[in-house]
Amino acid sequence: MPIRLVNTLGGREEPFEPRHDPVSLYTCGMTPKFHPHVGHARLFVAIDVIRRYLEYRGYRVKHVQNFTDVDDKIIARGHQEGVDPREVARRYSESYFQTMDTLGVRRAHLYPTVTEFMPAIIEFVQGLVEKGFGYEAGGDVYYDVSAKQDYGKLSGRTDEGQLVGVRKELEPQKQNPRDFALWKRAKEGEPAWDSPWGPGRPGWHIECSTMARETLGDQLDLHAGGQDLMFPHHENEIAQSEASTGKVPFTQQWMHIALVTVGGEKMAHSTGKFTTVLDVLTQHEPMALRLYLINTHYRSPLAFNEESLIAAGRGLARLRAAAGEMQPVADEQTAPHWAAEARARFEETMDADFNTAGALGHLFDLAREINRRRDERDDLAALQGAQRTLRELADVLGLSLKAVAQSGGEPIDPFVELILDARRALRAAKQYAEADGLRDRLRALGIVVEDTAKGSVWRRVRPGE
Repeated sequence: MPIRLVNTLGGREEPFEPRHDPVSLYTCGMTPKFHPHVGHARLFVAIDVIRRYLEYRGYRVKHVQNFTDVDDKIIARGHQEGVDPREVARRYSESYFQTMDTLGVRRAHLYPTVTEFMPAIIEFVQGLVEKGFGYEAGGDVYYDVSAKQDYGKLSGRTDEGQLVGVRKELEPQKQNPRDFALWKRAKEGEPAWDSPWGPGRPGWHIECSTMARETLGDQLDLHAGGQDLMFPHHENEIAQSEASTGKVPFTQQWMHIALVTVGGEKMAHSTGKFTTVLDVLTQHEPMALRLYLINTHYRSPLAFNEESLIAAGRGLARLRAAAGEMQPVADEQTAPHWAAEARARFEETMDADFNTAGALGHLFDLAREINRRRDERDDLAALQGAQRTLRELADVLGLSLKAVAQSGGEPIDPFVELILDARRALRAAKQYAEADGLRDRLRALGIVVEDTAKGSVWRRVRPGE
């Protein structure tokens, strides 16, 4: 059976039938105003798994993911930190790459930014005005929602429901309260670009429509993003893009990743209720966080909690113990029938709307079977073939089952903890210079030790960073 996914546009499960080769995949990326939090990680890990699985199934994929590098929140962060907004965008874009690289998120093929596509954005806005879908009002330009008869088809919002999402944008120069900004006139002290309507900068929604068209064409196979972007951002993308090109649909299939919550509320920088990935990685290794994130279906909300992260770490250890060390295997045919059957179940589950939680269940079943047969001293070649299958399927999910090891090949965690115990004893004896010496030697080996109110924690980095 082909891959099937739930298309947000219509809310039905559909066969995955891309029109393009390579498959065109656009993801709404970060507004780089601070370090990525766990909610960001969930989104980008989920998209990474989807891309990995498509490629595993033989599809070529062209993945484009933007950065919104000019925005009110970036400007506010610049004022807060006393730096130029461009430095804010650069700093936290780099933080994104460092964080997602650590989590095993493959880099997109292109990362367009708003500022580099400004001429194309202005041209896009001009085209909408000329076609009667936009109008200028005192230096601002708005999209005329009434000109698009099927506006609201993605979110299913009624006119009244739409007003709830846009009420804070209500401005007297709008012809209709539902109309949204395509171009905003400049405010004093803010970044601005020259345009036919005077100095200003783009509205949020027109940016993604432009970057998607410029990098992937008029129509996309897959468009992904957080569930919170469905309305108004993605709804407005559809309206702008289809009005501009006259081609329907703008996107063949839409995928929305459910949110990470804290105390029942969306994890977000804006509310202050967030935990950065960097904070999590001071106490948990990257693959444990990744396993935690994919152990819930991408369309289901994920409540952030420490206990589940700890459980994910234990689960990761079980998979690694079953996978063992990489051994030479002659070819794929060496996998026993029971491992091949596990692969088939894994594929069937992933084919059904990328069900990572179910797929992980099959990996743990395979790990248990490997352990059982190993205890019974089953055929060594068969066990090695099954271990290879386990590692390969884990890699499809982006999970590395290779334990981080010292030069001798053994996991380093117990040895680091032993050194930290010695360091704690030195500090208790007020031998601070010796304790700092141990910390510095660990740092040279790629282990960063941080002293917190709850004690010392450590994390891995590349030696010398």
